[in-house]
Amino acid sequence: MPSTAFVALVSCFDEDERLNLDATRAQVRRQVAAGNGIMAAGTNGDFTALTFDERVALVEAVVDEANGAVPVMANAGTAATYETTLLAREFDRIGVTGIAVITPYFIACTQDGLHRHFSTVADAVETPVYLYDIPARTQNHIEPETARALAAHGNIHGIKDSGGSQDTLSAYLEIGREAEGFDVYSGPDHLVLWSLRNGAAGCISGLGNAMPETLADIVRAFDAGDEAAAEAAQARYADFRTDLYALGYPPALVKRALWCMDPSVGASRQPALLPDPAQDDAIREILRRYELL
Repeated sequence: MPSTAFVALVSCFDEDERLNLDATRAQVRRQVAAGNGIMAAGTNGDFTALTFDERVALVEAVVDEANGAVPVMANAGTAATYETTLLAREFDRIGVTGIAVITPYFIACTQDGLHRHFSTVADAVETPVYLYDIPARTQNHIEPETARALAAHGNIHGIKDSGGSQDTLSAYLEIGREAEGFDVYSGPDHLVLWSLRNGAAGCISGLGNAMPETLADIVRAFDAGDEAAAEAAQARYADFRTDLYALGYPPALVKRALWCMDPSVGASRQPALLPDPAQDDAIREILRRYELL
């Protein structure tokens, strides 16, 4: 099967911090042109700053704009199983390709609690559900054995790993090789090619908001068996990641880098990164270095 690069799409806002669906639709078209799939309402999409109704409206707009040209996932995860299930049902109605469910945040979960959480959501919808592990942000981690047990659920079809640990990613990939229909998507931008070589179905990347063509090039070259081109694209992607993320919090910096390229995307909702002229100058210098500006 061809590999799939998803971009964890930014959510766009106007100057009053209201959701700007027209600008978001423009970003959808940009990713479709590059050939990337889309993850809506993820960590790079300011999902924790969106209301329930905004997340529904956002996903409706993204699915409508993509119009079947590329697959669209949407993150339904919240802090509680009840609201996550309600949101997943809305996404099920809208018709996304897959429903990602980030681990609950603020609430300290046992592995049994995580198993119940994901199983309940997967039981409630027909759309394939994908686990989403990002312990640095949620403080809850899906242990590989829990992922293995959940892989046996008839409607849990894979996992997005954004933990950053190659050992954990390797363990998830082993589950993917053993459990039919359980796909692994890597989150760390520097491990896209490594993950593909080790059996990942693709990746879900925030950095692709700023560098969509390079992300797509990694996947296309890998699928074509052009290792030299894949390695060159991965090196460019990883170098850009290192330079940009050295400035601070990655999701906010991706959004700000995109703002420097196209101010219509707006700033992140507060209390995220504030505009800083000195930082914007540093971002623009990086963008020029990579011929993105």
